[in-house]
Amino acid sequence: DRKILEYTCHTAFFVSIVIVQWADLIICKTRKNSVFQQGMKNHFLNFGLFFETCLAAFLSYCPGMDKGLRMYPLYFNWWLPALPFSVLIFCYDETRKYLLRRNGPGSWIERETYY
Repeated sequence: DRKILEYTCHTAFFVSIVIVQWADLIICKTRKNSVFQQGMKNHFLNFGLFFETCLAAFLSYCPGMDKGLRMYPLYFNWWLPALPFSVLIFCYDETRKYLLRRNGPGSWIERETYY
């Protein structure tokens, strides 16, 4: 019973990585433009977001995964703790991009955060 709880926690950790990757994938679309300026018109990126979420759900809820990969089903609310971190990453990068656009080339923020 303790091992089932441990493997369920491993599944929750995997799902939290997938949720945080949502923000990582979206913020890597542009280097200076906001996602709100750019839009979400890239169908491959949208499919990738959808597919990684479906894959995480499949690996979590498919019968037999408890034997093969030791991944156990999660309650829906166990998907939620990673959302604030995803939003935080997204807001941080949008703020960074705004400061890059406002301060122009050669500014301190560009030297320190522009890749």
